[in-house]
This record gives sequence, structure tokens and C-alpha cells, in this order.
Amino acid sequence: MKVSVILPTYEEAGNIVDLIRAIIESFPAGWEHEIVVADDNSPDQTFEVVKAAFEGNPGVVPLLRTTDRGLAKAIRAGIEVSRGEQILVMDSDFTHDPVEIPKLLHVAEKYDIVSASRFCPGGNMQDTKHYLASLLFNWFVRGVIRTQVQDNLGGYFTMSRRNLDLLPWDRIFFGYGDYFFRLLHHAQQRGLSIVEVPARYRVRRRGDSKSNFGKLLVDYTAAVIQLRVRGHRRPDGRRH
Repeated sequence: MKVSVILPTYEEAGNIVDLIRAIIESFPAGWEHEIVVADDNSPDQTFEVVKAAFEGNPGVVPLLRTTDRGLAKAIRAGIEVSRGEQILVMDSDFTHDPVEIPKLLHVAEKYDIVSASRFCPGGNMQDTKHYLASLLFNWFVRGVIRTQVQDNLGGYFTMSRRNLDLLPWDRIFFGYGDYFFRLLHHAQQRGLSIVEVPARYRVRRRGDSKSNFGKLLVDYTAAVIQLRVRGHRRPDGRRH
């Protein structure tokens, strides 16, 4: 089976080459893979760095996006050009450790969605302040949309393309990390099985975070409430 790793990037030139190499080294035997780097036209030349470092390697696919940018839309664009039967999404700053990949793929043989979780037993995060803030907000998410998923913001997950195509992409892939709890919400409505496996989220290796936590708190809260207001209606159909 072939798995496509989707890496959305913006100003990750200092991390991306080492990360891609670490991902390649982490893949278990028997899995064919490709790595799609969906870059939002980074001023630091992330796209060009990837293209130069992996020129001639068909397993690394750099994708330059110059319009309609944003994390969730970059992930969608990466998925759309990918060719694997299994999709694996992770961040590009080393907070998501590639060593978790074999575990995710192994568990995915039994479950529809496998998420690397900071908050299930055994999971944690090196950045204590970020960990506590995310934990508190996850309690809010769980209470409002009534989900049993403990880490609704992790964004480090794998699922098959077949199951992903059951979901309403246009209702999911917009905004920032809030796309992930929308994806989980719609997956639960579709009756897909979701399991969390413990993972340790690391601190960013190089560069600065692009997250504005005040803005994200407002946007994520609005997104959660919107899901609640719409109720638990089943989606009308597949993505457009």
C-alpha cells in the first residue's frame, strides 16, 4: 500500500529538509510512500529549498500555492495532488515527531482514523504552557460538540483516501487548526471508527510559530459553536 504524507508549509526552510529525511527514515518496511510539501509561497524560499534538495526524487512532491492560502487549504491541496491510498497529515516544524509514523500506520490497519494524541494516557507535550492551553480548550470542545475524542486539535493523523472521500471537504478544509475538529465531527457522523494513540509533541526545532493565539482562540471558539448550532445533522453527501 502507498501512503502519502501531507506537509503544509509556510516559512519552514530551516526545518523542512531535515524533517523530510526523518520521515523517510521512519517509514516501516513494506510501505511505499510519497511526501507532498504544500507550500504557501513562503518568503523564506521553502518551496525552492525542497525542490533543490530532493531534485530527482519522485517520492518528494513540492507544491507551490500562490492563491487562496491557509493551513487547511494547503492540506486539502496536498491531498488532491497525492496518489496514495492512505493519507497521513502532520505539521512541518517537528512538533509532530516522525517516530510516531510506524505506530500510526500499524493501528490504521484496524481503525478508520488514527490520531496521535497528547491527552490520552501516555501522551504529552514538551511545551507545558501550550499543553495546558490546548488541554483546557479541548475540554471546551468536548463539552460543546459532545465528542469522546480527547485531542481535537492535534492534527497528526492518518486515514484512508476512501474514507476521506466520504466526508464533505468544503465543510472541513478552511481556517487553521480548527479544520481538524470539523473533520473528526463529520467522521463521527459518518460512523467512522476513530482511535487515539499516545504521542509526545515536541517543541519547534527552528524558526518562529506563525500562530496568533488570541485570534485562534476567537476563531476556534466560533467554529465550535457553529458546529453545535448546526446540530448533529448528517452531511448531505460527498465533497464537491
